[in-house]
Amino acid sequence: QVQLVESGGGLVQAGGSLRLSCAATGRTKDRCAMAWFRQAPGKEREFVAVISRGGGNTAYGDSVKGRFTISRDKDKNTVFLQMNSLKPEDTATYYCAARETILTAPLSEDRSDYRYWGQGTQVTVSS
Repeated sequence: QVQLVESGGGLVQAGGSLRLSCAATGRTKDRCAMAWFRQAPGKEREFVAVISRGGGNTAYGDSVKGRFTISRDKDKNTVFLQMNSLKPEDTATYYCAARETILTAPLSEDRSDYRYWGQGTQVTVSS
């Protein structure tokens, strides 16, 4: 079992930055690839970024490439999402997700592959 708690959301002006954090606890947290998804009102949950279990591989959704960076601090069992050059269309609830994988598993952008989810943190970007 893995428990996830997000933090760091808030209100920011377009062009600004925010850093989201996701703290993981639980027996199998060290065996998980971690990802961020987001969901705006009336829209489906969208893939944002993923980082491998070991932290060496990452992938990003097309809409955030070059602006967002995912990273993880294994000692602190925390995953971060650094969001720069924010746009109003980035407004959404951001969710941290985790899936237990083997070390060589490919990265997944499919939300159905993720077993564990946080409660979400709201990000609002004003124009």
